[in-house]
Amino acid sequence: MTGSATRPACDLPFVRRLLRAVRPGRGAAGGTASGVREQKWSNICTSRGVSTCKQCLAVHPSCAWCFQESFGQGGAASSRCDLKKNLLAAGCEARAMESPSSRLQVLQDVPLSERASGATADVTQIRPQKLQLTLRPDDAKQFTVKVRQVEDYPVDLYYLMDLSYSMKDDLVRLRTLGNGLAEAMGRTTSNLRMGFGAFVDKPLSPYMYITPPGAVENPCISIGTICLPQFGYKHVLSLTEEVSRFTEEVKKQRVSRNRDAPEGGFDAIVQAAVCKEKIGWRQGASHLLVFTTDAKTHVALDGRLAGIVQPNDGQCHVGSDNSYNMSTTLDYPSLALINEKMSENNINLIFAVTSHVVPLYQNYSELIPGTTVGTLSDDSGNVIQLILDAYAKIRSKVELELLDVPEELSLSFNATCLNGEVIPGLKSCSGLKIGDTVSFSVEARARGCPKDTRKTFALKPVGFKDSLEITVDFECDCKCQEQAQPDSPVCNHGNGTYACGICQCHAGRLGPRCECAEGDYNPAAQDHCSSGPDAPICSGRGDCVCGQCVCHSSDFGKVWGKRCECDDFNCLRYKGELCSGHGLCSCGFCQCNPEWKGENCNCSTRTDTCMSSLGLLCSGRGQCVCGSCECTQPGAYGATCDKCPTCPDACTIKKECVECRHFKRGKLFEEQTCARICRDDIQLVDDLVFHDKNAVNCTYKDENDCVERFQYYEDASGKSVLFVVKEPDCPKGPDILVVLLSVAGAILILGLAALLVWKLLVTIHDRREFAKFEEERSRAKWDAGNNPLYKGATSTFTNVTYRGKD
Repeated sequence: MTGSATRPACDLPFVRRLLRAVRPGRGAAGGTASGVREQKWSNICTSRGVSTCKQCLAVHPSCAWCFQESFGQGGAASSRCDLKKNLLAAGCEARAMESPSSRLQVLQDVPLSERASGATADVTQIRPQKLQLTLRPDDAKQFTVKVRQVEDYPVDLYYLMDLSYSMKDDLVRLRTLGNGLAEAMGRTTSNLRMGFGAFVDKPLSPYMYITPPGAVENPCISIGTICLPQFGYKHVLSLTEEVSRFTEEVKKQRVSRNRDAPEGGFDAIVQAAVCKEKIGWRQGASHLLVFTTDAKTHVALDGRLAGIVQPNDGQCHVGSDNSYNMSTTLDYPSLALINEKMSENNINLIFAVTSHVVPLYQNYSELIPGTTVGTLSDDSGNVIQLILDAYAKIRSKVELELLDVPEELSLSFNATCLNGEVIPGLKSCSGLKIGDTVSFSVEARARGCPKDTRKTFALKPVGFKDSLEITVDFECDCKCQEQAQPDSPVCNHGNGTYACGICQCHAGRLGPRCECAEGDYNPAAQDHCSSGPDAPICSGRGDCVCGQCVCHSSDFGKVWGKRCECDDFNCLRYKGELCSGHGLCSCGFCQCNPEWKGENCNCSTRTDTCMSSLGLLCSGRGQCVCGSCECTQPGAYGATCDKCPTCPDACTIKKECVECRHFKRGKLFEEQTCARICRDDIQLVDDLVFHDKNAVNCTYKDENDCVERFQYYEDASGKSVLFVVKEPDCPKGPDILVVLLSVAGAILILGLAALLVWKLLVTIHDRREFAKFEEERSRAKWDAGNNPLYKGATSTFTNVTYRGKD
């Protein structure tokens, strides 16, 4: 094309001005929601300048294409790609319009089963079973999946044991545990089958002893005892209902001995999973593979030490002698291969390992869904309880996994676990009981158009045989394309193909009817290639040919648009990646994937990444922002704000769980969040017994002033248990009769006491007064003088007339 080398590849200032003019007021959402884009953009269907029906359908689910031949010829020019209502208003007939819609059709919807029966094939644990989706590009449909674990479901348990020399005492103990294991598992299911297999390591150097002489036949010759020759994996007993056979076969086993510390257990796991006929896995049963060892295990590429470079093929290689016959040929399997085989065969793997390797196998379990880890005692004495706990943990959780999902389809989940509480971003529920029904809301969105427009994938709970089969038809092509007319006379005497109302011109031809050649030049047509008198031709990124812009190619990406105004490389970046790597750049703006938002798609909408082990968003101490926790509680920190030295201790936190789970009261019970937050096992005991250093004894007073006592215990595998004392210590109420008698007696005693005190005080006072009187009387002295008032007893009178004798 002439002159193209002198044109600038990109006029960034002009493009940005043009984009601001076309899409004013763009918010932070950045085009993540189709409805938001439609509101903020004047008309998304006409802004892209698409030229074909297929391109129009890919712009937005609301866009339609008019393939009516006479459309736009009678008046002002109209775009064939527009909103449906605009096309109808512009004169396009409804039957001449391509506007497919997304649809959802349920093909099979058998109700969930309540309980398993003898005919396990009839048990249904997921609903619906088959769906068909029809999706337009960038459109989505929602559907709901329900899952229930039925009661008395059959169980196949295959015990895979490490028979290296260090497990000698474990083998002795296992010989006595067969009946006990069957009896304990019989409490959870009436249909149990048990099998047995063993492993050591690859029988070649440097994994095995080859010296001194005779060590190959007897690896224990150097320690003065007899062992079996080293073997990789041998299948001993197929799954059977006869428990006595399990015990008999275990009694026949003897240990072997390998040279290096790790074992070849991963070889055995894959063979036990894929050799379905040998093992006897039933299709309609829960499959438990119990893997017991006290050592690490070899992984993929460790086989190079022995010169083994052929990768493990994941196929069954157990021969007629029930031994793994490719042990010295194939490398150890990878974790990815084990994960794949566990999922394909619906097997739940239980790692029963000793304490010093528990952290390693916990890391493995995080990479293999449906796997649990338990701490095995030194002699495997606790293996029965360990298996029971692991099985209970498996049955208490429902987790969805996706198989063969096409790249052009994105899925988002919301879980409704217990009490109707919706947890966004999760595709698993835990803390369930047998018979509980949970549901998951799934949104399927078409992000593009694959070459094969029909895809099928599966959605299934981990460890279940049941699955939901989903067929997706990507509605990317226009039906009118089927009536295409090659070399049509409509296109200027055969210079193009007439399809969907337009001419698709042959190479070198341009124009609505292919009437122009690339070399033609018409100055009057230049006006059609510019948005205004002062605007550059084709935005400075193309050439105007026959009134149409032919956009330049760019090393940065694709340039398109009616006037070459759009591209897929001028969008915001984050950490050097266009749209943060979480979206597509379209005409200067990021179209984010469903789980991302923001102008540069760097803000995650997921919340499961903020969920703590307690089931609380950011441990209840912060808020989830862009998929990460922002702690708001003073002193809280950590990825999920789970660390907080100044926050309430374990006793304070677990107190609420005891109140709601056991006593059916308290804040969590009223808010109906108990089942989600409190996932600990509750065990009622008569008194608390100290377990180990991980146990914490707690006491508190309840609303009735009773002292409640419980113990919080968490083992090495992370399983937590609350041991709650059945009867609280409550103060006894008063005895009314005793109180009345006591009060009356007290009054009587107090009255008698007061009377005695009064009598005593009066007596003391009288005695003091009498003593005082006696003392005063003894000191008294009487006067001897005459009393002038005294008259004697005889009165003397003088007779004046008496003269006497003389």
